[in-house]
Amino acid sequence: MAPKPVIRFFSEDVPFRLKGKTKIRQWIHEVILHEKKNAGIINFIFCTDDYLLQLNETFLKHDNYTDILTFPDTEDPAVIAGDIFISIPRVTDNAATFEQPFEQELYRVMVHGVLHLIGYKDKTKAERIRMTAKEDEFLVMHDI
Repeated sequence: MAPKPVIRFFSEDVPFRLKGKTKIRQWIHEVILHEKKNAGIINFIFCTDDYLLQLNETFLKHDNYTDILTFPDTEDPAVIAGDIFISIPRVTDNAATFEQPFEQELYRVMVHGVLHLIGYKDKTKAERIRMTAKEDEFLVMHDI
């Protein structure tokens, strides 16, 4: 029997509250089911650049800002679970750079993290193209 999905939202060091949590939970769950996986416990943690930089340095030995870090937390390949840390300042800057509404950029980064938990990579150009296509598919498909 598949575990009951639990999708939670937290903030660390940033005054941010996600709007439309119920609809977003449903959307994330649909993305996971579409990819033929089951949702376990997924935590989205919205934070500052400095908070995410510290995680990046500590766990990945990278000394650079990023918009997202994803940490899987499951031993069952059929179950998607983990922590997704998102820098609100990076998302804000990226939205301006790409001339997108903040919410659209945030949803893109959120689904990007879920896709990483599912197993998609973005290290090579081909992987980035595939990842972006998947992000676009899920953003359009669910009208988020």
